[in-house]
Amino acid sequence: MTRRAVIVGAGHYLPERVVENAEFEATLDTSDEWIRSRSGIERRHFAGDGETTSTMATWAAQKALADAGLSADDIDAIVVATSTADFTFPSAATMVQAQLGMTSGFAFDVQAVCAGFVYALSNANALLASGQATRVLVIGAETFSKIMDWTDRSTCVLFGDGAGALVLEAQDSTGTSDDRGILATDLNSDGRYKDLLYVDGGVSTQNTGHLRMQGNQVFRHAVEKLASTATTALERAGLTAADVDWIVPHQANIRIIQGTAKKMGLPMEKVVVTVQDHGNTSAASIPLALSVGKARGQIKQGDLVVTEAIGGGLAWGAVVLRW
Repeated sequence: MTRRAVIVGAGHYLPERVVENAEFEATLDTSDEWIRSRSGIERRHFAGDGETTSTMATWAAQKALADAGLSADDIDAIVVATSTADFTFPSAATMVQAQLGMTSGFAFDVQAVCAGFVYALSNANALLASGQATRVLVIGAETFSKIMDWTDRSTCVLFGDGAGALVLEAQDSTGTSDDRGILATDLNSDGRYKDLLYVDGGVSTQNTGHLRMQGNQVFRHAVEKLASTATTALERAGLTAADVDWIVPHQANIRIIQGTAKKMGLPMEKVVVTVQDHGNTSAASIPLALSVGKARGQIKQGDLVVTEAIGGGLAWGAVVLRW
């Protein structure tokens, strides 16, 4: 028998404040048409007073637990993917642990920017497959609105805030690609490309900083690397693109999403797209899209799903799972 990490619950949270593209027209040389045509984004959500990365992560986690029919007492570990934790330390994950009322188990953060949730899923899979945990909450949560340069129209219109969460449970399976759960993962990074996407501040520089991005260069790397990592993960699972029911990509830019699907030879009808409503929520975008896809009735039990993402580092990767 093979021990698989099976998704048994999903949930997400979005702040109440909705910012339409037109709002930026008052302060930037931009327009709704310009933003839509270059990114596919129509609106995004921004955290309000009292809303932080950890509080949004907690709300998403509570919804995922309810969807799974479980309580916080049933969870052994929490892994939070984020680049915008409330504090330098402690981790956002331990703050979620406290807010959920968990007094046992363990919690930690994973930081791989937009690829963070793929990395967090891979870590959770290892914990479950090795027997170190039976149930793990995996959460992606971000407040990127806090690191935007509001004078830079090329970046500040692209990002939003939110959180998504999955409950993973270890289950014994046959060890074939027909199993439910995570079937294969592929992780990559290349620090030579740091200057393409980064925040120009941090703890050791004593400056929070703002997000900086060379959009054209990121786009050039994204389509090739996303298609490649997805294909590698499928091969590790003994599958091909023809077996895929849904691609649930990092929701960064509709042109990257379309380009990756085309390179993999898959129609857009097999892609879950939420970027129009949420913008780029970084590590939160994949779990948010998975939760929305399930709620829409798109993703159903037994479906083969591929998630893939690329972010600052550069860091990128993919996970193949059966829902």
